[in-house]
Amino acid sequence: MSDDESYELLGFDNVLLPVGDLGEAVGFYERAGFTVGFRLDEAGIAGLKVGGEMPGILLRQEEAVGHRPPPWPSPRVWLEVPDARVAARTLRGAGIALLDEPFSVATGWTVEVADPWGNVLGFTDYTKRPELGRRS
Repeated sequence: MSDDESYELLGFDNVLLPVGDLGEAVGFYERAGFTVGFRLDEAGIAGLKVGGEMPGILLRQEEAVGHRPPPWPSPRVWLEVPDARVAARTLRGAGIALLDEPFSVATGWTVEVADPWGNVLGFTDYTKRPELGRRS
């Protein structure tokens, strides 16, 4: 690379999550409120929409990945929601176990869940600092 060349980070492409069974994973994430943007079983991938934005969450089947609890500490993907406490009730109602009760953070509230393969997703709001959140 020459001195006048550089690269810049333009943004996220996708967040890839390894799963052991694509069909089971799609079912879990649909219960969690995600919409499937595409599914390519022959490639072992499914793309989940996150709001009106692209990129999204990409589920990638990896046969060696079995069910497991989330490692601690583990990477987490947090997604913005209007109200994390409402999200917690909705998730619980869909049969998805919360890792803990919603907890207070500097900007609002957050609740976390783990999929059957230990991938941790958080749902966080900006109820304490609405000026920092997305506008609906």
